[in-house]
Amino acid sequence: MNSDQFSGKWKQIKGQAKQKWGELTDDEIDQIDGKREELVGKVQERYGIAKEEAEQQVAQFESSCHC
Repeated sequence: MNSDQFSGKWKQIKGQAKQKWGELTDDEIDQIDGKREELVGKVQERYGIAKEEAEQQVAQFESSCHC
């Protein structure tokens, strides 16, 4: 899924994102608003992981999300 598709489907997949990364707040999920890099940054920050790990998690999420 490219970044335009990700952004366009955000309203459909944000519930799945909330399930995967339960430590993200509803406000953070709303702030992300379909911006992939924003999601990577929030996951990295909230979970204290390296950017590469956050990128990998988001890529895996993109390929497995049901949208």
